[in-house]
Amino acid sequence: MILPGMAGVVVNARVGDLVFPWAADHLEPGVSAGNAKRERHQALQFLACIGNDVVVRSGPAAGAVGCVTGKHAFVLVDYPRNALELLAPGDRLLVRAVGQGLRFPDHPDVAARSCSPRLLEQLGIGEGGEGRIRVEIAAEIPSYLMGAGLGMSSEWANCDVMFTRSEVVERLGFGNVRLGDVVAMHDQDHRFGRGFRHGYCAIGVVAHGGHGAIPGHGMGVATILSGPSERFELVRVEQANLRERLRLPD
Repeated sequence: MILPGMAGVVVNARVGDLVFPWAADHLEPGVSAGNAKRERHQALQFLACIGNDVVVRSGPAAGAVGCVTGKHAFVLVDYPRNALELLAPGDRLLVRAVGQGLRFPDHPDVAARSCSPRLLEQLGIGEGGEGRIRVEIAAEIPSYLMGAGLGMSSEWANCDVMFTRSEVVERLGFGNVRLGDVVAMHDQDHRFGRGFRHGYCAIGVVAHGGHGAIPGHGMGVATILSGPSERFELVRVEQANLRERLRLPD
């Protein structure tokens, strides 16, 4: 089985599009930003946060401003379509990295991971009832679906949700999930690494799409918050997506 995968510049799959119609494995929408030198790539992966601005510094698209929308093997960046048409591998990008180390003084047991202040504000994350953190989400994922990415650093890449068969996606009601959706992963502790822990919850953003080609793979979710489930007030809304919330241009 050979399917289109990750890296490069993808123009026809954007944040806000459905996750599953694509014949692809780990489809990264927009621009996949990285660095050939390992230590520089690691710094980029760790320091970049969802919601950060990314400025094109070279090539015909120089001056265009994009936004970090997820993490996988690369840092994923959405740009306006006219910039995506001009971007090519080798163009230099500047990420205005801010967000790692963000904390909630009133909720010390809740960790923020790859979450910029802009993301926090524009997603409408704030105080809920009974001192909980209110988060609007598009879907809830049970722990038995969590796959590749468990055990990894929660600031790095993402965690796959094991969707390899279209009939399973439809039966469980995930057919309308979109790239950029905010989702809750139950019984997951992503504060210091990623793993199963009963009574905990992780909030993330759907970063890449397509059906996974092999068991353990599937759509990828980049972590932004994690802590005890009782600390969160989860509210299901239809438009809990980065396209609308960050006002990403077409």
